[in-house]
Amino acid sequence: MSKQSLNSLEKRAAISLASVFAFRMLGLFMLMPVLAIYGQSLTDVSPLWIGLSIGAYGLTQALLQIPMGWLSDKFGRKPIIVAGLIMFAVGSVIAALAESIYWVTAGRALQGMGAIASALLALASDLSRDEQRPKVMAVIGMCIGLSFALAMLLGPMVAAAFGIAGIFWLTAALAILGIGIVMFIVPSAVNRAPKGDTVASMADIRKLVRHPQLVRLDLGVLLLHLTLTTLFVALPGQLIADGLAAQDHWQLYIPVLLLAFVLMAPLMIVAIRKQKEKQVFLASIALLVLSTLALIPAANSLVGIAVAMTVYFIAFNFLEATMPALVSRIAPATQKGSAMGVFSSSQFFGAFAGGVMGGYLAQHFNPQTVFAAAAAIGVIWLFIAWRMQIPVRSKTLSFVTEVDEPEKADELADQLVALPGVIEATVVSEENRTYLKVNDKEFDLNQAKQALGLR
Repeated sequence: MSKQSLNSLEKRAAISLASVFAFRMLGLFMLMPVLAIYGQSLTDVSPLWIGLSIGAYGLTQALLQIPMGWLSDKFGRKPIIVAGLIMFAVGSVIAALAESIYWVTAGRALQGMGAIASALLALASDLSRDEQRPKVMAVIGMCIGLSFALAMLLGPMVAAAFGIAGIFWLTAALAILGIGIVMFIVPSAVNRAPKGDTVASMADIRKLVRHPQLVRLDLGVLLLHLTLTTLFVALPGQLIADGLAAQDHWQLYIPVLLLAFVLMAPLMIVAIRKQKEKQVFLASIALLVLSTLALIPAANSLVGIAVAMTVYFIAFNFLEATMPALVSRIAPATQKGSAMGVFSSSQFFGAFAGGVMGGYLAQHFNPQTVFAAAAAIGVIWLFIAWRMQIPVRSKTLSFVTEVDEPEKADELADQLVALPGVIEATVVSEENRTYLKVNDKEFDLNQAKQALGLR
């Protein structure tokens, strides 16, 4: 099998794990466009508790993402993933049977406790070769994006037919289906990726929170999902006020998302081919600000809302696709798992914070105030991101090496980093591993293997 393509095991792993990931993300996304509308039938409901119910999932995800990764390293990936899916299913059933907003919120929090994203990504790394790992991750990332679009379609339709309980019964069924996929379709790991590629470590996390470029991205994804969740606390109610019936909301969401996906392509082309990544990144944040500001005067017009949200999702899709890749490029070679763990936790905490902020503002002010607050968050992000530095495009390779003495490890690292195209070299004698971060255009694999004493 050519090293330039996925082998059969990697294809099976990518598709099966991506489907499990998509089922889980549907649990987060499907409720966003409908809870503010159909949740009114619950007892003790208020805009604040609507926001808390939407965001509770993100809070427990953020808190448990890294610990669940550690547990998967100790007890195995599949047992922890299955346990997380069982937790998600139980939380879905509790929320489906709930008659009060309090129990819906409790069910959502329990859903989030099945925080298996880090374990799924670690298993994906275990099941893929170094050079093919980015392709496997890209398949997973694409399915997450598609799950958002599918949630915008299914959420309003299922809620219109079966109410909020119907959405939770559906997510419970998807969790059970996910368990079957993990147990019977996802391959068992035939190798283990280096720890640096998979699970976060506490020592690494302490270093990463002081890394100025990674912190900018962690704060960025937090603020991105904060604005998204904030908007969807107020937007569904505004659409009804403008005359679009709740069961017809998908007729606005789907064209907006499809058009935004198509129009995002030029941004990607300019960023990558023209090497204008920072400029396009900052311009996308500016588009977030402009689109949320545009919602204020456009709030009473369905056409105005559709145009503003199309611009918003053009920027959102670009940033959502770009930031994980930037984290991977910036993170030190031995700390990618930790860097992605912190990034994922920040993402989910942003969803929680957005639910709280959106719910509070919706309870005490009008929707225009909610939109203005989302725009203000975008301005703060633009200020944070202004001094970000885009690294040279690179990829990380790892090699099995045996270096017993620390002095020899240092010598080998110095020798490797002097090779053309090597950006960073780290020799970890405890793992019998050498990590190289390289510029593919300049790097010579044979030179590196010669220096490492490999064939």
